[in-house]
Amino acid sequence: MKKILLDILVCPMDKYFPLECFELKLRADNIEQGVLYCRKCNRFYPIIDEIPIMLPDEFRSEEVEKKFLIDNKERLPGKIINNALPWHI
Repeated sequence: MKKILLDILVCPMDKYFPLECFELKLRADNIEQGVLYCRKCNRFYPIIDEIPIMLPDEFRSEEVEKKFLIDNKERLPGKIINNALPWHI
C-alpha cells in the first residue's frame, strides 16, 4: 500500500479519519505489512502483501485476522491486540 493512501482512507464502519498506521514491513514508500487502526471504533484493518483489507465486519475473515494478530502480537501495540474487534485473541 502506498503511504500516500493514508491521506484518503477512512474506516468503512464509521467513516472516521484519519486512521493510525502501524508499519511492520516497508519497502521504499510501500507498506508491505502493517495495520490501519480506527481510534473511534477500535477496529483494526491488516495490510497484507501491500493490500489494506478494509471490509465491514460481516465480510471479514476471522481465520485470516486471528492468524495475522497472533503472528504479529509482539510487534503490534496493546490497543490493537486488546481491542481487536470483532474478535479477541
